[in-house]
Amino acid sequence: MIAANPATGLNRPPAPTRRWSKTRIFGHVLMALWIVSGISLLYYLAINIASPFVLKYWPEYLSGFFITLQIVGVSLLIGALLSIPIAAARASKWWILSKPAYGYVYFFRGTPLLAQTFLVYYGAGTFQTQLESVGLWDFFREAWFCVIFAFSLNTSAYQAEILRGAIQNVSKGQWEGAAALGLTKPVTFFKIILPQALIVALRPYGNEIILMLKGSAIAAIVTVFDLFGETRRAYSRSYDFQAYIWAAVIYLFLVEMLRRLWDRIEARLTRHLIR
Repeated sequence: MIAANPATGLNRPPAPTRRWSKTRIFGHVLMALWIVSGISLLYYLAINIASPFVLKYWPEYLSGFFITLQIVGVSLLIGALLSIPIAAARASKWWILSKPAYGYVYFFRGTPLLAQTFLVYYGAGTFQTQLESVGLWDFFREAWFCVIFAFSLNTSAYQAEILRGAIQNVSKGQWEGAAALGLTKPVTFFKIILPQALIVALRPYGNEIILMLKGSAIAAIVTVFDLFGETRRAYSRSYDFQAYIWAAVIYLFLVEMLRRLWDRIEARLTRHLIR
């Protein structure tokens, strides 16, 4: 039923009919293909949930799952600690601080994580004598520590830019208002500026965690048996392609759980902004 306009008493004109254009037909066909593909994948997983491959290799997948969480968690934590002084140096008016920090961020954001990992893992062997003389060779000879080192440096550059941009997004009026109330700069920063900046940076931080989670598969190339490393080993022993399908499903599960958790955190921290 078409409702009448209370001001004029006239009925609204009927909505124009949507024609089946080529673009609309292509969109529906593409959506149908995605639905069929999704249903086929779910059916394939359902019939193979108790297959000999799953029963044999699920302990290795579980072990790789926890190693992946360790790599991502430790790297993100170290990167967060490093990002604070890097962001402060980037925002500094002194070129002796801002220029090196800019070069650091430029390098680690502009080069692939794979290349950075190879530089640390394979490059450390070139300086074995020098590293032994300072007692660091035991650290760089282990692939796990090399991965943590490379991943931490990479994510610290991204987190530094996220933090710097979020802090600069807070208006200068916040600083001026706090100064008018007699608050010191450290109190203003930690009590007023930083909480507002973290709300702005929350979504980019979530994206960075997801990127690190997916990028952690690089660790498998340097002999760290994380989730993807265990997947490669299972495939090399069985030549069963479902090894990679199960790995993709686990990564998808991790990303989806993280996305939902981040949505809840964001809703909790921004509940005062909901009208």
